[in-house]
Formats: sequence, structure tokens, C-alpha cells
Amino acid sequence: MSTYINCKEVRTIDRESIQNLFAGNIRKLLIEAGPDYEKLYEIRLRVGRPLFLVYAEGERFLQIKRGEPYFVTRQDLKETLEYVCGYSLYAYEDEIRQGYISVQGGHRVGVTGKVLLNGDRIRGMKYISCINVRLSHQIPGCADAVMPYIQSRNHISHTLIISPPRCGKTTLLRDVIRQLSNGREGIPGVTVGVVDERSELAGSWQGVPQNDLGMRTDILDACPKAEGMQMLVRSMSPDVVAVDELGREEDFRAVESVIHCGCRLIATAHGNSVEDILNQPFFQKLKKMEIFEKYIVLGDRKQIGIIKGIYDEKGQKC
Repeated sequence: MSTYINCKEVRTIDRESIQNLFAGNIRKLLIEAGPDYEKLYEIRLRVGRPLFLVYAEGERFLQIKRGEPYFVTRQDLKETLEYVCGYSLYAYEDEIRQGYISVQGGHRVGVTGKVLLNGDRIRGMKYISCINVRLSHQIPGCADAVMPYIQSRNHISHTLIISPPRCGKTTLLRDVIRQLSNGREGIPGVTVGVVDERSELAGSWQGVPQNDLGMRTDILDACPKAEGMQMLVRSMSPDVVAVDELGREEDFRAVESVIHCGCRLIATAHGNSVEDILNQPFFQKLKKMEIFEKYIVLGDRKQIGIIKGIYDEKGQKC
């Protein structure tokens, strides 16, 4: 039976700071529309197309008079990008190369456009055609239902959280990290090392985490997972290493290194089921080694936070 993570969401959203990210025309419309920022997840700007507000239950247009959608102009994108970067695009070149910019509050601004290459490496982007402002959020306590499967008084299970996009895996992982780090119900906290490759877990801004990942957590921000996992093991002596979205070959080599050093691993991956994940070549190897002791599967895009099932290393339902 599916379980719903039913916890009160805690947001650190200052609506004025969000509105001030946008071009004047859009800022004025946002102020007039007064969207519910507590339930708003994304604001998407695409040149020549309607401006979308994305909520958990679906999308809405930002409208002008008589219910007509507002169509985003190239000037809107140019002006918005200037505000996001504080009129210093050069200072954000490295982040733009990765396809996103982190802003105060832990929010992320995704960008797409014409990619500039240097050989086979991305060196930049120009002609920005889409900006997606993703509002960061935390749900303290959302991991309560899964923590007994992950942690006992004497053991922390290597755990993989499996989920389709936008079903809550990063939010769940964030609270698992917080609870492991702070401790819970008589179980002491442990040192957690986090490789936050895309600045989503901690939502760091100018090196300072905007999200609460716990008092004993060390964070490598904007660092590739494979290199970061090995850096943490070498320098920070973590009890647990946590990463979001395993998928590349080098990630799996680093996972083996983490395991052999005696650290516990908590990770996520895109998928619809345990079988879906284990059909992928690199996960098959980890399955044969019985690395992951628990698999937590989320699902149902219509309602974020549905736990479809929890499975052991044999793939049997717990």
C-alpha cells in the first residue's frame, strides 16, 4: 500500500526577493496576481510563449487583462538575467556553463539557449531562450516514515531513493540527511558528507547553505559527485556520504570507493521502480554486490511524496 508523506511544508521564501528577480513587466504582473508562493514550485519564462506558474497540482498562465496570457519577450529574459546575476554575467559564467544559477534563499535559476563548445566541452551559453526559477523548499519531518528502515541504534543502511522527476526524492533525501546529522529519538547524530553537485540539496548561496541539512553535515557545493565523494572520504571522515542522482560511470566507481572505506551511502536515482533501476548496467553491478540494503520507491506525479514501496537488498518488500 502506498504511504503519503503528510508533513507541514516549511518555506524560506521572501516573496519580494523572488519578485525582484524578474523584469519590470513580469514583476508588476506577479505583484498584481499575488500567487501563493507557499505552493508555487516554478516560474518559467520562454521567449514568445506564455509565462507559466507551476504548482504541485498543475500549471497556470500569468495573465494580463481579460484573462489573456502574458507572452514573454526577449527583453524580459535579458532584463531578468541581469537582475539574477546582479549585472555581472561574467561572475556567473561557471554556473551558467552548468545550466543554472543559485540565488539567495536556496532558489535555482535554470537557463537554456545556444551552447558554446570548446571541442567537446561546454564553455558557455548565449542567446538565452528560457529561464526557469525553481523555488527551494524544505519539509522537516517528511522522512519520518522511512527513517526506521534506514537507521537503527547500531546500523545505517546503504539506501537508494528511486523516483521519477518531480516526485520528491531530493526533498526526502534532504530530510534524511538532516535527521541523520542531528540525531533522533535517542539515536545520536553522525557526521554526514554531502556532494551537492547542482546546489539543490543545501541550496548554497555564496558558500552558505540556505537549507537545513543538520549540525554535523559538511557540504561540497557545485562539485562533481565522483570527485566529491572521494574528497570527502579522504579529508572529512564522514560516517555517511549522501549524493543526489547517481547515473554516470564515474559515479559508480566512486560509490565502490566509499563503501570500501566503511562509509554508509545514501543516494537517489531516476526511475519508476526497483526493476527499472536494476535494468541499468551500472546498477546491476551494485545489485550483484548487494551494496544497497534498502530501496525506497516514490511515485505518483499528481501528488508529491507518495512512497510506493520499501525493499531490501534482495528486492523483497519490507
